[in-house]
Amino acid sequence: MNIEEVREFCLSVKGAEECFPFDETTLVFKVMGKMFAYMGLERHGSDFMVNLKCDPEKAVELREQYDCVIPGYHSNKKYWNSIFLEQGMPDEELKGWILHSVSEVIKGLPKKKQEEYKNLPDED
Repeated sequence: MNIEEVREFCLSVKGAEECFPFDETTLVFKVMGKMFAYMGLERHGSDFMVNLKCDPEKAVELREQYDCVIPGYHSNKKYWNSIFLEQGMPDEELKGWILHSVSEVIKGLPKKKQEEYKNLPDED
């Protein structure tokens, strides 16, 4: 996936919104007011990368399995991974990780907020 395809997929997530809370070049995606992904709109070296929240055990597994996955850049490395987009990661794999990130964010919300999210209308 290229950077625009990642953006489009993140925005297709139920309840997703995008914003620039840090600076004008770091695009953040949130559900229920909580970040599930962020990416720089400028290349990191020769590549773009997206940062995704991840279960800590799974985060380590993915780093060991894929060269394009590193500990979260400018984030808590226990819970976040950075994925270089132009290094051959299959689209479906990356989409699955984005959805996993959303799931990690939702499960960290209070039960009332989780129920509120569950009852949001599905995106078209």
